[in-house]
Amino acid sequence: MANTTWILVANASQAKIYANAGPKKGLKLVKALTHPESRQKGSDLVSDRPGQMHSPGNGHRASQPKTDPKSNEASNFAQELAREFNHGRSTQQFDRAILIAPPAFMGLIKDKLDGQTAGLVSDRFEKDYTKATDKELAGHLESCIFL
Repeated sequence: MANTTWILVANASQAKIYANAGPKKGLKLVKALTHPESRQKGSDLVSDRPGQMHSPGNGHRASQPKTDPKSNEASNFAQELAREFNHGRSTQQFDRAILIAPPAFMGLIKDKLDGQTAGLVSDRFEKDYTKATDKELAGHLESCIFL
């Protein structure tokens, strides 16, 4: 599909991937994804209280997970989105990408994209536009694509 741009609009708990096939073609929803685990409180993501570790002479102390569960879920979702984009690039579904996500989540996504896919990213907006209507989104994208 020549001259197709994929646009990712995401935050840590939801994402939409749109396609734009060229000037005056508008936005077409390719896929909507949700990751409700990223919305839960960290305490709800850990199934149990921290385990007890017994060591001779020291009594016992609680062990904590190495990463914050909420951050871990955001990272898992970023990985899922990157897989979608890496696959889309490898199957030639787009030849240009635009990423829109809050700053912290943008960093996670950029870290997960493979080198070839990252090379197709022409624009990045570090904003949360997940609640924007398609028309509002089109307005935000005017500077980089002609819808």
